[in-house]
Amino acid sequence: MLGIPVFVNGSMILLAVLVTVVYGNYVRGRLDLPGPVAYLVGLGFVVCLLGSVLLHELGHALTARRFRIGVRGITLELLGGWTEMDRDAPTPRVDALVSLAGPAVSLFLGGIATAAFLVLPDRTMAGQIAFQLAASNILVALFNVLPGLPLDGGRALRAGLWAMLKDRNRATEAAGWAGRLIAFGTGMTAFWFYRLGTITLLGLLFVLLVVFTLWQGAGQSIRLARMTRRFPLVDLGLLARPLLTVPAGTPLGEAQRRRSEDPRPNVVLAVSDSAGNLTALVDPVAAERVPVDRRPWVAVDSVSRSRDAVPALPLGLSGEQVVRALQAHPAAQYVVTSGEDVVGVLRVGDVAQVLEPRRAGPPVKQKEK
Repeated sequence: MLGIPVFVNGSMILLAVLVTVVYGNYVRGRLDLPGPVAYLVGLGFVVCLLGSVLLHELGHALTARRFRIGVRGITLELLGGWTEMDRDAPTPRVDALVSLAGPAVSLFLGGIATAAFLVLPDRTMAGQIAFQLAASNILVALFNVLPGLPLDGGRALRAGLWAMLKDRNRATEAAGWAGRLIAFGTGMTAFWFYRLGTITLLGLLFVLLVVFTLWQGAGQSIRLARMTRRFPLVDLGLLARPLLTVPAGTPLGEAQRRRSEDPRPNVVLAVSDSAGNLTALVDPVAAERVPVDRRPWVAVDSVSRSRDAVPALPLGLSGEQVVRALQAHPAAQYVVTSGEDVVGVLRVGDVAQVLEPRRAGPPVKQKEK
């Protein structure tokens, strides 16, 4: 749509069926409609609701494109939708405008639906759909402007804090904790309303699903902010593991013996041709699967991966550029190059250790510059 790919998550089908049945039963009793007609009305409401969610996300996407931020796509899922952009907003002002564009669209749609409801006759199918669209869009707009990530209001809060603190990562982390407070408060409020009999058990479970999603999204924002703060520590010159090359046809057992005697830490085994050119990297997982008693008889080539099949990273990339490259071309390891020469191998686990030392396990000993 408008040059922006739109994807529908399988969970959206579940929501469509649920809303069709629930709303169909509601209008069936309120308007005294036959079952098939009532469910057809329910399906129509689902289509209108999905359209509203799509327009909400288009508000984000088109505003982002207005500021030359590429949009990779819009995904519709169980609890709404999200817009994927190819880079972050360059300034707090742009971040705030892109964030609030979605709720502004929802509020506008809610206003139009409210006007339609007031004009249409009471107790009619059109009037009921207009009322539900007005209520759902206004509710979505108001809920989304709550100041906590991953909500749109949380992104606007981040933009404000970013402008004050001059540090996007600290602003993101603070807005993430605000999102967790909102999730906790929403959950407690839902339990209170349930005890008062204001909402049903099904309603409580739905709200708790929303709360869980908010909590997870806020946690991911906090985690991402902490990781991004450590991007400058990702130095290919320090993280690249040194190479130990052995000639093609060398027994695996002999190659592993040579590696064990090499004084350098974290040496990676590689295979070279008769001219000494690097041709392959030994796959450590495949090598470990070979029984110990078979390793003297298995050529190292058979547990290696061609050099051309391993992604390359040029020496000199910044930490952020390295992380973006790893996201664009996922792999377990990468060759680090300087011109035409391979100077080492980067293991993705070593980058994870730098970015999230608490989660990645014991540190990898790095060589000195």
